[in-house]
Amino acid sequence: MIIVTGAAGFIGSNLIQRLNQDKFNFIIAVDDFSDPVKRKNLENKQIQEYVDREHFFDWLDQNYHEVEFIFHIGARTDTTEFNYEIFDHLNVNYSKQIWRKCVAYQIPLVYASSAATYGLGELGYEDNETLIPQLKPLNPYGDSKNQFDIWALEQEEKPFFWAGLKFFNVYGPNEYHKGRMASVIMHAHRQIKATGQMKLFRSHNPEFKDGEQMRDFVYVKDVVEVCLFLMYSRKHSGIYNLGSGKARTFLDLVTNTFKAMNLEPQIDFIDTPIDIRDTYQYFTEAAMSKLRSIGYEKPFHTLEEGVADYVGNYLATERYV
Repeated sequence: MIIVTGAAGFIGSNLIQRLNQDKFNFIIAVDDFSDPVKRKNLENKQIQEYVDREHFFDWLDQNYHEVEFIFHIGARTDTTEFNYEIFDHLNVNYSKQIWRKCVAYQIPLVYASSAATYGLGELGYEDNETLIPQLKPLNPYGDSKNQFDIWALEQEEKPFFWAGLKFFNVYGPNEYHKGRMASVIMHAHRQIKATGQMKLFRSHNPEFKDGEQMRDFVYVKDVVEVCLFLMYSRKHSGIYNLGSGKARTFLDLVTNTFKAMNLEPQIDFIDTPIDIRDTYQYFTEAAMSKLRSIGYEKPFHTLEEGVADYVGNYLATERYV
């Protein structure tokens, strides 16, 4: 029996599909299932039970002896939300409670952290645990993720195996429900389909030309492969980066989206919205040597490969995994 929190979300639903692929069908899906759009992410998947996230701990107290592994993927991920109480409840305190249950019941744990913890990257993007208390996230979301990472590292009692994964810019199928927080690829596809062109944020940093802001874009199919690797290996607890390891420009990303749609690129630039301009990251790139050092050997999709698969096999027909 494997628990996935955030089960109806983007990464959680992809993870369940991948677990089903390896014949793990006794899945406990934990989430707030009130959004009908998100529920579509779980259609045609083998799930044993759906548990509302507010009832999960009572459920776990009664069923812990059957649980083999917990993937805690659920979180409030809106980087434009500034209500700290929401993040304290869902991202910090909820995660602490899961950790304590995993300690008490000897359940291994993989949880979602975020590259948002790195802020402007003043200290680089190395997943060096000694640097984590010095990081300066740019918004309450990143701060909540960093708070939990710091707390986890401070704990004397830990699950016998645990890993925190700092997700970089994840993209891929099953993010139709995410609205403004969906990947740039999904926004690009919709905008190009509707207007024939794409508007990108202008650079407000003299060190970067328009469209040459860079991100580490990582395909969700690679993310879930790493999750399964950690579930199978259950060694080398710690906090790990999870990106492609290669920063690419937004121009690269959008140009490849046009290519996947068999269209010539038509790209314009607009000002970055005021509410995110001061906290906008111009460069992220995951150092991936730590994950490689514990035995993860699979190659990651290149941006070209990931965009072609995502656009051609999913966005073009609004297909789900």
